Amino acid sequence: MKKITIINGPNLNFLGIREKSVYGNENYNDLINMIKEKAKELDMQVDVFQSNSEGGIIDKIQQCYFDNVDGIIINPGAYTHYSYAIRDAIASVNIKTIEVHISNIYEREQFRKISVIEPVCCEQIYGKGLLGYNIAMDHILNIINNIR
Repeated sequence: MKKITIINGPNLNFLGIREKSVYGNENYNDLINMIKEKAKELDMQVDVFQSNSEGGIIDKIQQCYFDNVDGIIINPGAYTHYSYAIRDAIASVNIKTIEVHISNIYEREQFRKISVIEPVCCEQIYGKGLLGYNIAMDHILNIINNIR
């Protein structure tokens, strides 16, 4: 059974509360339940983590290395656009990682069109709503299975 970790950054815990026109009406628990159902379907062990703190996210990425996680799916939130520390953490663990965004970051404000995280990820999924996580789970499993 493959082990993946899904890491959600700042404000993802406010799904269903913040900017519903951008992020939808479903809340964070809806996202967690959807992920758990998809993991069961894929026979995958999944750990979901959320932090509003850059350090907490970096600690979790590094813990993935020690836990022998097979793949990471990360929605870094606003850290996407400027956190070289998160970028470096992903690069250092050498674990296949997919970057996910609920909204289409390329159709929003100018600053959102830049991802410092993307170059160290094997794929970026955006603009698919919460279903982007399911897509990422399918893709990370395919990537892992083709590598090992």
